[in-house]
Amino acid sequence: MTQTTSQQQLVQFLEDRFAAAQACTECARACALRASLVDPDGGEDQDLLRRKGILCAEVCDATCRVLSEECADEGAEAALRVQLEWTRTVCLECAHLFDRYPGAEDTAKACRECAQACMDFMATLH
Repeated sequence: MTQTTSQQQLVQFLEDRFAAAQACTECARACALRASLVDPDGGEDQDLLRRKGILCAEVCDATCRVLSEECADEGAEAALRVQLEWTRTVCLECAHLFDRYPGAEDTAKACRECAQACMDFMATLH
């Protein structure tokens, strides 16, 4: 591997990491907003929507923080992989839930984009 190839891989790694962090931030914002719009007296269905939105926002926020930290050893990389997989799973669950509610299409899209960005970044990990 040449120095140029190594530098290109590093740049791609950092770009993918940043894209995942950015997608997590956008998803967290969209889910928090969606959760805040739910009627607190709307019954079990609305309660589920609010709780899932809050969960997704919290998971994405935590993942963004982890992505902002240095990842120097293999243990940290393994933990990052678990965090990314957790985020991907929660985001996809939320996207499927939001698909059932008119007006929540943008939130579902943000969740899917976050899940995809997490998968893309996981592919760069060893």
